[in-house]
Amino acid sequence: MGVATIQQMADRVAALMDEKLHVRGRTLGDRLRRGAGKLPRAVRAEARFLESAAAQAQNPKLMVQIDDGRVRAAYDACLRYLNGVDRKARRRAMLAGIASSIAFSLFVVGVLFLAVLYWRGLF
Repeated sequence: MGVATIQQMADRVAALMDEKLHVRGRTLGDRLRRGAGKLPRAVRAEARFLESAAAQAQNPKLMVQIDDGRVRAAYDACLRYLNGVDRKARRRAMLAGIASSIAFSLFVVGVLFLAVLYWRGLF
C-alpha cells in the first residue's frame, strides 16, 4: 500500500465526517479533535489509527512498519459507520429529545403548581 493510498483513505474519512457529522477541519486529525464525541469509541480509535498511519506513511523509513491489513480494517470500520449515519434521523432524534424534555419539564411544573394550590387550601 502506498503513501497516496493511505492518505486518500484518511482524506475520504475526513470528507465523510464533514458530510455526515458536520465536523470542520483541514485534516482528519483536526476533525477528530473537534468531533470526537460524535463518533463511537471503537470508530474513533480506528480513525485515530488511520490518522497516525497517514502521518507515518509520509516518512519512507516508517512506512515499512505500517500494517496494511490493519489500515484496511480501520478504513472499513470508519466507512461502515459513517455511511450508516443518516442526517435526517439524527436531526429527528435530537428534536424528539428536546420536545420530550420540554414536555417533561412542563409536566413537573404543572404537578408542582397543583401541589402548591392543594397545600394552600385553594384547590
